[in-house]
Amino acid sequence: MDRREKELVAFDRVGKMYNNGTVALHSFNLQIRKGEFVTFLGPSGCGKSTALRMAAGLSEPTDGEVTVFGQSPKQTIKETTNVAFVFQEPTLLPWRKVIDNVVLPLELKGVSKKEARSEAQRVLEMVGLTEHLYSYPRQLSGGMQMRVSIARALAAKPKLLLMDEPFAALDEITRQKLQVELLEIWKKEAATILFVTHNVFEAVFLSTKIAVLSSSPGRLTEVIDVNLPSPRRLEDRTSEVYNDYVEQASKALEEGSNKQKEGA
Repeated sequence: MDRREKELVAFDRVGKMYNNGTVALHSFNLQIRKGEFVTFLGPSGCGKSTALRMAAGLSEPTDGEVTVFGQSPKQTIKETTNVAFVFQEPTLLPWRKVIDNVVLPLELKGVSKKEARSEAQRVLEMVGLTEHLYSYPRQLSGGMQMRVSIARALAAKPKLLLMDEPFAALDEITRQKLQVELLEIWKKEAATILFVTHNVFEAVFLSTKIAVLSSSPGRLTEVIDVNLPSPRRLEDRTSEVYNDYVEQASKALEEGSNKQKEGA
């Protein structure tokens, strides 16, 4: 396995400045390897979503380079279906039933109708929505709509899944349930996930690696390798080792914020 295969995503001295002069990221370096679950953790406005959008080819760096599968994100997305994006909102088409929303990326890929619907049923079963194949989005709860969004992203069997605070708008019980389901999907599909959150507890529970960003402009404060038992369970949140990681990540967030204030 060569270096390109190991490093699915690489940020090399990446900077991002918007037209209004706002600096979102500064000299950001990080490598995401195959099979990792990496979380960008930081306060609002620190550039974590900007970094994710650059990996998706939705935004260009001002400085440095972002590569996905060894080439530019736009080129990767143009040539393959190896990358899928889950937004903060489900972004479902309201006039299409659940199964028809999920088959959409397969239709665009040119997959036959029979094969597309079979794959859609598989991923909808994975997220527990087999009883809602023919429901419309408006008939589903927020948590169910997010499950549909995740199923749609998984339908094309991506090797890299990019997720921008997908559980932020959900109640805590639904959020925790979906966190467990996401980890099960990650293991089953052997995917690599790049996840954005400002929630320390969520970051520790989900991740194999946490990239802590300072407040704006975003800089990489610390990279934390999370070694919790697998499979992870909600009860693990009460364990001493889990809370040690929470404390470490919280300290890194605070130190990053303090350094930015001192440098201001």
